[in-house]
Amino acid sequence: MQKISQLFETASNVIQSLTDNQKNPLHVGEVMACWTYLSFVNNIIIYEEVGLNTTTDPGVIELYQDALATARSHKKQLTEFMRKEGVRLPTAPEDKPNSDPNAVPIGAGFTDNELANTLLINFVVASDMCAASASQSLRTDVGLMFLKFQTEKLSLAFKAKELMQKKGWLKVPPFYQPPGAPNTKN
Repeated sequence: MQKISQLFETASNVIQSLTDNQKNPLHVGEVMACWTYLSFVNNIIIYEEVGLNTTTDPGVIELYQDALATARSHKKQLTEFMRKEGVRLPTAPEDKPNSDPNAVPIGAGFTDNELANTLLINFVVASDMCAASASQSLRTDVGLMFLKFQTEKLSLAFKAKELMQKKGWLKVPPFYQPPGAPNTKN
């Protein structure tokens, strides 16, 4: 994840040097993008806290800790930015307290496979939201902020994919046949 962050920083510096960095007021689309993404992050933090409370798998725990740290970082950056710009913040649910994953009755929590898959879906949705927000932003700083968020979520998605492949949770759909593979259908 560090290499991707360094790559982003370099690209960001180049982009900023090529623009006039004029800080016009946010337009309604930028406000909506900030507000929507912050709402999403506020709620995904709760899911990630619950996920940490229900797994004992070291790989899933590490992935959730990284995801939670990233989500909290996005929340902090976006909250500070929105306050500075005078944008009202969406309401956020209360944080979940820590609990013992072994105390969760069987069937009451998600399996590690389900936790990893849902987290991967979060990364995909978040990256799509950030890509759309970055491409529709008029202000360079807003676009770069969303591009940074997208890069961080994609980096987590790669980490999730590696874990899921290692655990055998990422499977090729039964209808998929790689090019050049023998035809097993009659």
